[in-house]
Amino acid sequence: MARIGRLRPINARPLWIKQPLAILAENAADGIVVRGGEITELIAAGDTPSGLDAATDMDVFDAREHVILPGLVSTHHHFYQTLTRAHRSAINKPLFPWLEALFPVWRHLTPELIALSTRLALAELLLSGCTTASDHHYVFPDGLDEAIDIQVEEARASGMRATLTRGSMSLSVEDGGLPPREVVQREDVILRDSERVISAYHESGPGARVQIALAPCSPFSCTREGMRDTAALARSHGVRLHTHIAETHDETAHCLATFGMRPVDYLEDTGWFGPDVWVAHGIHFDDGELERLGASHMSVCHCPSSNMVLSSGICRTLELEENGVTVGLGVDGSASNDCSNMMQEVRQALMIQRLQYGAERVDHLRALKWGTSGSAGCLGRDDIGEISVGKRADLALFKLDELRFSGAEDPIAALVLCGAHRADAVMVEGDWRVRGGHLCGLDEARLRAEHHAAAQTLWKA
Repeated sequence: MARIGRLRPINARPLWIKQPLAILAENAADGIVVRGGEITELIAAGDTPSGLDAATDMDVFDAREHVILPGLVSTHHHFYQTLTRAHRSAINKPLFPWLEALFPVWRHLTPELIALSTRLALAELLLSGCTTASDHHYVFPDGLDEAIDIQVEEARASGMRATLTRGSMSLSVEDGGLPPREVVQREDVILRDSERVISAYHESGPGARVQIALAPCSPFSCTREGMRDTAALARSHGVRLHTHIAETHDETAHCLATFGMRPVDYLEDTGWFGPDVWVAHGIHFDDGELERLGASHMSVCHCPSSNMVLSSGICRTLELEENGVTVGLGVDGSASNDCSNMMQEVRQALMIQRLQYGAERVDHLRALKWGTSGSAGCLGRDDIGEISVGKRADLALFKLDELRFSGAEDPIAALVLCGAHRADAVMVEGDWRVRGGHLCGLDEARLRAEHHAAAQTLWKA
């Protein structure tokens, strides 16, 4: 099968990424210096790297045709759903009917399908300028016990940073939930495996490449006891918590009928309030709930494309931020977005939030912040999401040489407003993972063929 090539050793020589067309950083008009996976110097206009000779002491990357952004960070995805994009049984449906149509398909997932879907999703994300991704895998039919192990292997091979969440479902339709019994697990199995993958794979501290979080799927697929026990386990190991919450009115109705409370009250009741929690969607909060979430220093991942496809609603991003909630972005699952393009998600966020708040209140820089430092905050990271000295050298470089950009004056605004969708070069930890618009060491055509063939077998299962 097509694989992304092995990582090369990080070059010990400094690299001057020189004189970019534009850069999303202050006092760096003549570029930045990268060494050992870290940004070590910002070069102001007219300056050169201090104490170094560009001819003898460093490598130089001519960035005069490139716009440089911090590597984008996606904080919510479902990699396996790349196998069921535009699936006939699910198109043109809101969330609950959409899930009911796809659960019978996803019950046939296999280890090979998890490997291919993860590989393809990571490749798509990298090509869009994304350097860190979080995935929420919660479907564990029989034979798929090592899904997270497979994802760790694929993430390491891709060179990306990843927060892989050990998701779960324990409340089947027979017990008053939404998923069929074939895709849920017993809670003791979930907790035991959650502890296993944390111990085996979670890295902490600056520069971590693979991190683990725990992520019961939703209030309509997990028990109250499972939510509480998962929160306690995560905190005993110092890892973060993630779930879907307040995505649809159907979810609110389910919580009221099943638990006698709204989704946010359910989160608090099960011990899920705190700065170690980030939630996906977060659309249907009332004013009081916004204040409570902010007081708990929680984070929300806005998923604009998925919310539009499933007609779920619009996240109240500005009010969340005004109340002290960190806002990031995620592409969400490819079956409800139909692509894994983080740069496109930045543009979608800009457009839908302008529709809600007006053009004067939401500009392209705010949308880019959601996709970089805001998303990094959702994952509890302060070492990525920004171009400044001491941050990790995770960078996305775009060219403006397509017809769509002709006539654009502001290069950074053009990336968002004119619809950039493919990076020319992407660096993770100082290592080039994309050059010339293509992944280093990956046969993209072969991966696409293998993935699509595997998807067809899933549809027919």
